[in-house]
Amino acid sequence: MKRVAKILPVGSWSSEQATDVFCADYEGRHRRRMVLPLQSGEKVLLELEHARLLQAGEGLYLEDGRIIKVEALPEELMEVRAQNPLHLVQLAWHLGNRHLPAAIEPDRILIRYDHVIAYMVKGLGGHVHRVQAAFDPESGAYAAREHGHTHHDHDHDHDHDHDHTHGHEHGPEGHHHHGGHSHSHG
Repeated sequence: MKRVAKILPVGSWSSEQATDVFCADYEGRHRRRMVLPLQSGEKVLLELEHARLLQAGEGLYLEDGRIIKVEALPEELMEVRAQNPLHLVQLAWHLGNRHLPAAIEPDRILIRYDHVIAYMVKGLGGHVHRVQAAFDPESGAYAAREHGHTHHDHDHDHDHDHDHTHGHEHGPEGHHHHGGHSHSHG
């Protein structure tokens, strides 16, 4: 079975180079290790250090040089629209406060359907419509590992090998880092 050697970012390769397609919904594309079924019937092995979302338009570069195109299957989503751009930002803040995966567009936010969240959005004056669409949510601030360390939910102190000169406190339930800053993920 061939293995995925690396993931090519959207726009870094041409879809004409693809020799096959891996197509799945959000859950099926959020993986660390999995045998991926391709449209041709072939299967390839994906093994990553950390789980991540395979985004539509990325290329899976196989060890034999072939490229597999990633596509997103349409699924039932909730389209959130607002009265104006500021209202959309406010709704985005409320959705983000619940740590929901969200695809943010200039005039709408797409999230997975949840009747409780739909009720909340309507209560905040937003408009909710059920839609069938591909779901490629934002990857999140901590997905890019540019700092050289990751942040995760825990309640213990730990040292970093670098110093931040800024502080950001998010409430009493946050955890603290030595080095001049703290985070909360509650």
